[in-house]
Amino acid sequence: MKITIGLTTWTEHPALINNEQRPVTLNEYAQYLPTVEVDTFFYALPQVTTIQNWLAEVPEAFQFIVKAHRGMTLHERGQEKGELEQLFNRYRKTVAPLVAAGQLKTVLFQFPPYFDASPQDIEYLRLVRLWMGNLPIAIELRNQTWYRPGTLKSLLTFCRELHFTLVAADEPHGTVTSVPFVLATTNPDLVMMRLHGQNTEGWINQGKSWRKTRTLYKYSPAELQAFCDQINQLTPQPKELCVIFNNNSGKDAAPNALQLQKMLDIHFTGLAPRSPEQIDLF
Repeated sequence: MKITIGLTTWTEHPALINNEQRPVTLNEYAQYLPTVEVDTFFYALPQVTTIQNWLAEVPEAFQFIVKAHRGMTLHERGQEKGELEQLFNRYRKTVAPLVAAGQLKTVLFQFPPYFDASPQDIEYLRLVRLWMGNLPIAIELRNQTWYRPGTLKSLLTFCRELHFTLVAADEPHGTVTSVPFVLATTNPDLVMMRLHGQNTEGWINQGKSWRKTRTLYKYSPAELQAFCDQINQLTPQPKELCVIFNNNSGKDAAPNALQLQKMLDIHFTGLAPRSPEQIDLF
């Protein structure tokens, strides 16, 4: 099983550039870690030239996890089915350069807390697979109805049938908007962990400062070791397990990621930039 580690965005991790107080470039980021999660797509679909520029800054082995557009994750209820299908079509065209380069790890569908285990939302997940074709998909669910004792087993089976990676999300437990950490292989190609931290007060904060406090958390060595143990004990093993650190309100994601890498004794190879001439333009 290959283990990869990445962060959310690449600009906000000063630990990778000797704590210089400036945005980290994608090229600098890619010299340390083999994958990154990009949330740009959640707000608006980027231009193809933007994606081409990203590819020009990273080695061939580097991969992108891209979020689904907010319309695709029903952050706006009541959309017409036809409009949604058109959005999915535009999205597939947008990520085509990543697919062609073999550098799309997965598309992350992070659903809102009100997306629950109702018949209509279960049926929507079937539409997601239909409209995305054979593209790799990871889903992060944030409603506790999916994880009820009588539902969880069916959820795991459902994800296996649709070839979905069910994201194991580490977040504060026991709150209305949180779900338990469930690490399971629902996709033989990819298992994915997203680590948000355990800041309960920040997690439930609905004020103006929620973005600054929600992921304000630094994992301890003991907590990281517990993740190592769960990773090593996972069965059946997928081809790849990817860990994404999102605990970056206090800039702790990169230090924690590098620490976990050392604890797992893994080394990322091929992290050398390539020239633009080596990249196919679309």
